[in-house]
Amino acid sequence: MKFTALNEQLYRYLLSVSLREPDLLKQLRDETANHALVNMQIAPEQGQFMALLVQLMGAQKTLEVGVFTGYSSLAVALALPETEKVIACDISEEYTAIARRYWEKAGVNHKIDLHIAPALQTLDRLLAEGQAHSFDFAFIDADKENYDGYYERSLQLVRPGGLIAIDNVLWNGKVLHPQTQDADTLAIHALNQKLHQDPRITLSLLAISDGLTLALKR
Repeated sequence: MKFTALNEQLYRYLLSVSLREPDLLKQLRDETANHALVNMQIAPEQGQFMALLVQLMGAQKTLEVGVFTGYSSLAVALALPETEKVIACDISEEYTAIARRYWEKAGVNHKIDLHIAPALQTLDRLLAEGQAHSFDFAFIDADKENYDGYYERSLQLVRPGGLIAIDNVLWNGKVLHPQTQDADTLAIHALNQKLHQDPRITLSLLAISDGLTLALKR
């Protein structure tokens, strides 16, 4: 096995030579640092990586399942062309109020269509409206017990050649012993195993932050 373990010093070096974080994203990250649920926010290098992915793909229409305070949606929206869209799903008016504030500050609020409802309902509605195969990119980062449902619906919504990114797939190492863990861990472990065998996708799992799976729809 060949890998370089990141200690804090090396991680800070990584950020110092790679992170190009816009001021508003840093402000949002700093504000969220005081939030009781700060662990729900993605790492800045992950946001930058996803922005790079959507630019590489020439993405025009993206999907986000789980918004929290809006870091990932802001990073992606900033990378999208002016007329393109992020369809965002969340259930919290409280947390997404912070997101809306930063979207407006960044001048990208017109790019983000936020749906406050259980995400499975929103995804089912998008499918019922005939939006299957119309998304270029989807990011899943919400309640873990529903990850499989989010994945299956996202796979229908993205086009062939579209990309699904799934966060927290290493789950702080808990996936090593799923039989002794909670329902969230069991759900993530089950999805990881399913994706490994899924012929509908081309797969890569990256050790970014808490683990990020990339599933390219065939």
